[in-house]
Amino acid sequence: MSSLPREALDPAPPAVTIPIAPTPPAYRAAKRALDLTAASIGLIVTSPLILGIAAAVRAESAGPVFFRQQRLGLGGRPFTILKFRSMYVRADEQEHRVHISRLLRQKAPPSEDATWVPIESDARVTRVGALLRRTHLDELPQLINILRGEMSLVGPRPPIPYEVELYQPWHLRRLTVIPGLTGLWQARGWGGLSFDDGVALDIEYVRTRSFWLDLRIIVQTLWQILSGRQF
Repeated sequence: MSSLPREALDPAPPAVTIPIAPTPPAYRAAKRALDLTAASIGLIVTSPLILGIAAAVRAESAGPVFFRQQRLGLGGRPFTILKFRSMYVRADEQEHRVHISRLLRQKAPPSEDATWVPIESDARVTRVGALLRRTHLDELPQLINILRGEMSLVGPRPPIPYEVELYQPWHLRRLTVIPGLTGLWQARGWGGLSFDDGVALDIEYVRTRSFWLDLRIIVQTLWQILSGRQF
């Protein structure tokens, strides 16, 4: 019997069909070259850290080191995203579904707002997992997704299929470009914006994206992580 988390085994809804935004060939080539170079170097440089994280994840709770989950990428095409497992294997996804539904529909309780943030004090998360999430180190395996061409260093974050089921038509424009490890939403206001405001930034990226904007977003994201800002 497979030991993968249940989220990775559940059948996903059909892929969404979305037109792909045109990209200038020179920008596409430069972006892919940057992705391949940075992801390759990143995996080599962080390999000791990756081994250490893998050992810590395995030592704290039973289950696989990696969490595999279906996401929607370029044009709504499904792919399997990789993360370090930060939750217990038997974690129920229903709480997350309700959380996402509340935020997208802006039905937060009176004590909260509609800011796009993770579940507070999530009991499904392990102690090691909480540290990985705070430092964003759980995202390191996505360098493999970048090498595969499923993701880029920069682009809108890839959504879960049940999230896209709740999208309004204009939200789908964030799926017209290849998803990224970080994006304009993350660099400017992650953890401080509503879903609609964040998607507006993703769409701004789709309209204005360039090689130099990608570099600027990477620098801004690194600064937020190194300065300890929670986003």
